[in-house]
Amino acid sequence: MNQLCPDFEKPLLELEEKIAEMRKYAETEGIDLSEELEKLEQKTEKLREKTYSKLTPWQRVQLARHPQRPYTLDYIGLITTDFVELHGDRGFADDSAVVAGLARLGGKPVAIVGHQKGRTTKEKLHRNFGMPHPEGYRKALRIMHLAAKFKRPVICLVDTPGAHPGLEAEERGQAEAIARNLYEMSHLPVPIIVVVIGEGASGGALGIGVGDRLLMLENTWYSVISPEGCAAILWRTKEKKEEAAETLRLTAQDIMELGLIDEIIPEPFGGAHRDWEKTAQLLKSHILKHLSELKQVPTDQLVQERIEKFNRMGVWKE
Repeated sequence: MNQLCPDFEKPLLELEEKIAEMRKYAETEGIDLSEELEKLEQKTEKLREKTYSKLTPWQRVQLARHPQRPYTLDYIGLITTDFVELHGDRGFADDSAVVAGLARLGGKPVAIVGHQKGRTTKEKLHRNFGMPHPEGYRKALRIMHLAAKFKRPVICLVDTPGAHPGLEAEERGQAEAIARNLYEMSHLPVPIIVVVIGEGASGGALGIGVGDRLLMLENTWYSVISPEGCAAILWRTKEKKEEAAETLRLTAQDIMELGLIDEIIPEPFGGAHRDWEKTAQLLKSHILKHLSELKQVPTDQLVQERIEKFNRMGVWKE
């Protein structure tokens, strides 16, 4: 059992592992354990229903961070063909926390930009835990400009705990890089579809988060701050993270009610980590549907509607 999996999943995983062990033992020893296995499978199904039918906001945050959840490169491999990754911002360096390149989706050429995390310790360090530096956002913008030049729609896959908070990132203009992306993406003359596939934290997510359509997978979150960060500020302790998750209204369902996204993409029961193939097909079908709709909109109208979309967000008084 993966020790990094959420605590609320562990009883279910223990049962599933027990069933797998019993099946293997029965096959090896030539013993009929069908009756015992059936009882255990029924028990597992009831526990699975109980575990996933009423998830709390904090539990959805845990699923968004699940170590076996598919990341950007996993989805690219599952839903696209002919992917060519492009590197570097042509100014400072290549940021491995951001993946960008050209591919075909449903046979049509697109540009893809996304945050990339790692699974092993070595990969996590290489990808900086999915936290981009300024050069990552500048690389993303370079590829978006390339997409605009060749009239390719842009797909952005958001999955980051936030932009890199280090001194070196600030020295190289982290805030300016994110602000520049917000401005440039709002005026980019090609369709942009943004999908939150895991974590969507703060400016780190917003740096590639401006689009004509904003979608979220079912068990993801999108917020100005993480639950732990919010709890540390408001209550001076991270132990209040569950209460913070509830208060922040950061789940896909909450964000949809607030009118900030256009659609929630369903996940297989239990989360995307339980069935990568099915999740990828659901993601692909929703992206293609929106691309087909946006393709019919004239460029000037597309950009104007995108600007108006974000102007309508939030509450203010003049």
